[in-house]
Amino acid sequence: RYAEVLEHMISPEGTFPVIGRSSVYRFASLQHLGYVGARVDWPELLDPGATRAAMTTVIKRMVEAPGMFDEKGWLQPGYVGHQPSARDSYINTGALYNCTLGLAHLGMPADHPFWTAPSAKWFQQSVWSGEDVANQRAYRE
Repeated sequence: RYAEVLEHMISPEGTFPVIGRSSVYRFASLQHLGYVGARVDWPELLDPGATRAAMTTVIKRMVEAPGMFDEKGWLQPGYVGHQPSARDSYINTGALYNCTLGLAHLGMPADHPFWTAPSAKWFQQSVWSGEDVANQRAYRE
């Protein structure tokens, strides 16, 4: 269910709520979506093509933000771009590369539905464009 909630938090514009000090690891927050797809059965309520489109939009938005990289090509601290005050004192340049955890989906085989499904609107895009969407449900085992 967490994968569904995570995908549902991605706005139509490819942003998500910045919550917690580890947010400076940027798209590492998407790691669970890639992990679920690569390691377990794909969640029934998630469209793999829509999830791929959502993740791609978030990552692209972050990577293309002015100031994400310094003049030598190293990551700079921040949520989006260079925001040095966002990091804790123990977070150095190397720690910022935890963002690569958000690329776990690259471990999925080429024939996985994540890669082969056509791009589609993700949940928030569908909601905010007025489409009929599935009812939200409680998680029960």
